[in-house]
Amino acid sequence: MGIPDIRMLITVDFEVFGHVQGCYFTKNTRDLCTKAGIKGWVKNSKQGTIVGKMQGPKEEVDKMIQWLSKEGSPGSQIEKCELRYMGTLNRLDYKDFAIRF
Repeated sequence: MGIPDIRMLITVDFEVFGHVQGCYFTKNTRDLCTKAGIKGWVKNSKQGTIVGKMQGPKEEVDKMIQWLSKEGSPGSQIEKCELRYMGTLNRLDYKDFAIRF
């Protein structure tokens, strides 16, 4: 048993519920993820939620999960953040973090 690798890469799909559209939530998510070295994408859904996929170092993704669950962009009101398909990765599938339309 060795020391766990703190640079372990993880992937997770997320959906944020509440008042999250029309308050620059996708832009703030992209900017924070880019700064943290997280790859993936984010977009507004037709259901009024924010959906996306994050891939990156576990420590940074965990921080973003906290932000998506509790903080959010100014003016947003988060009801909940659901996480799906969480797992580990050997390499990232994306080159950057993009806003999708």
